[in-house]
Amino acid sequence: MTASTLPAAGTGRARALRAPVAAAGAALAATTYVGLVDPNQSGHYPTCPFLFITGYYCPGCGSLRAVHALTHGDVGAAVGLNVLTIVGIVLAATIWGRWVLRSWRGQPRTRVAPAWTLYLALGVIVVFWIVRNLTVGEALAP
Repeated sequence: MTASTLPAAGTGRARALRAPVAAAGAALAATTYVGLVDPNQSGHYPTCPFLFITGYYCPGCGSLRAVHALTHGDVGAAVGLNVLTIVGIVLAATIWGRWVLRSWRGQPRTRVAPAWTLYLALGVIVVFWIVRNLTVGEALAP
């Protein structure tokens, strides 16, 4: 392929990949920050408002520490801090990969997630939220 046959910037595949690459860049920047600035040390991040007000863990409690542990290669600690975050990261990476593939192929998004998947996700989050605050679910607490 010669320089004259390459697509110009802003056209074709390069343009189609802008959004997924930008999303990946934002995620990488945020992850890098959390990896460098330890959430285990007080003063760097705000306290969870739900935990502060109620004394109970929200579904996201422990997520920053879990991401920090992942950036340092400690998967076991990350799972122990917030297993739902780890599942969410894997799911988000899968969805992102499909987005990149679809964009690369020039295929439009043909469907939206069915409502039942959104209700299922909400149900899992609510059950996780409740169970991690019960005695039987204290292993899910950060």
